[in-house]
Amino acid sequence: MDPLDLIFHLLNFLAPALATSVLLALLARLVVRTGTASASLLGQIGVNFLASALALSVGLWFFGRDGKVASYAAMVLCSASSQWLMQRGWRL
Repeated sequence: MDPLDLIFHLLNFLAPALATSVLLALLARLVVRTGTASASLLGQIGVNFLASALALSVGLWFFGRDGKVASYAAMVLCSASSQWLMQRGWRL
């Protein structure tokens, strides 16, 4: 595998994490209007992306392959949990 293929594989592996992170941060701004977010929009996207990428990486390590529904479920759960923590959801 040449370096360009490796970059494309890595980008395709992380694309669901990025899409989920962006959509979650934007939709959270529309749904929760209390203004209690502790981070900016880019900060929320970054934290959600790191949580999602970590969940996908653990799923790849655990199952030995990419694309398992359990990995995607863990990605959604981790990104939603990190967004809830950043929005200080326990105070709402």
